[in-house]
Amino acid sequence: MRMLFTMDEQNYDPAGRKFSRPSVRGIIRRAGKIAMVHALKHDYYKFPGGGMEPGEDRIETLIREVREESGLQVLPESVEEYGEVYRIEKGHPEDVFEQENFYYLCEVAEGVGPQALDRYELEEGFTLEWVDPEKARETNLRVPADHYLHWRMAQREAGVLQKILEE
Repeated sequence: MRMLFTMDEQNYDPAGRKFSRPSVRGIIRRAGKIAMVHALKHDYYKFPGGGMEPGEDRIETLIREVREESGLQVLPESVEEYGEVYRIEKGHPEDVFEQENFYYLCEVAEGVGPQALDRYELEEGFTLEWVDPEKARETNLRVPADHYLHWRMAQREAGVLQKILEE
């Protein structure tokens, strides 16, 4: 899979204890809009997706996470690789947090089922929206840096949205 970009904070001890969390995210386009999860509490957009569970492959994770976060059902035969974003920074409590984010283009079945959100996602107000990619990118660029976790996620997604808009 092609590398879209790397987010390296260079604030960690490379020889330290490492925690890796690969994730998979879906890029779902329809009529000029993109299906994204709007985190209402901190007002940013993210591609539906999340962390891989033990024993899952990337496509299984994509299908499960898109369904859980958005209620959309990925059509497996439509899945195509898009690119990867690599993120590395100081972890808490580990010395290094490393995340490979794998993005896939995909189509979904008609209709929307129920979401299956965890407590954090419910608190964030995760809501499916079909949004103009430029609007989502601009919204994400306004997330304040003092909301570090949300800011980093918003920056990552803004970078991917920029690539999509360029292509």
